[in-house]
Amino acid sequence: MPQTDTTSPVIDFIFDFGSPNAYLAWKVLPGICRRTGATLNLIPCLLGGIFKATNNRSPVEAFGEVKNKLAYEALETRRFVAKHGLAAYRANPHFPVNTLLIMRGLIAARRMGVAAAYLAAVEAAMWETGQKMDDPEVVAGVLGSAGLDAQAILAATQDPGVKAELIANTEAAVARGVFGIPTFFVGSEMFFGKDRLDQVEEAAREARTASA
Repeated sequence: MPQTDTTSPVIDFIFDFGSPNAYLAWKVLPGICRRTGATLNLIPCLLGGIFKATNNRSPVEAFGEVKNKLAYEALETRRFVAKHGLAAYRANPHFPVNTLLIMRGLIAARRMGVAAAYLAAVEAAMWETGQKMDDPEVVAGVLGSAGLDAQAILAATQDPGVKAELIANTEAAVARGVFGIPTFFVGSEMFFGKDRLDQVEEAAREARTASA
């Protein structure tokens, strides 16, 4: 959650594990926060719900028939990975992965006070070791290996409050103008895509200066 220090800008990060670009942004954002003094506020949302509400489609669906488009997107990803030294990144062979379970799990983990460990374990499983993270048994194994109480977290994904929070987050994101992930907000300013992180950093630095 954002800190109470009013001089510290907040970067809202609209997030779903299913986006490889969200993983890449998640790896870069801590550095931005260190350089700007910003606080990161990660907001779990369901990308499929955002797509449905905005009539959007994944890049594979939207651009699959556009000659050379996806090849160029892959090139940009390789450049981003090289620039930021993210050698652990791997495309998930099971992509696209239904992230409903693990997104509910993130909210449950937050309520249990283990969000950081959960986030790290699931992101690594999704985008470093290529696990099938819509399989509850695989998820349980990943969480258990990270020292988390997999049974308790998975049970909590069925809690009505957890389900409602994910829905509410998703609806609120769409109401703010979100149409895809990763999306970032600094104050009321919205930025979409990992390639806008330089702009996010600039906005956070300006917000810090303005509040000083």
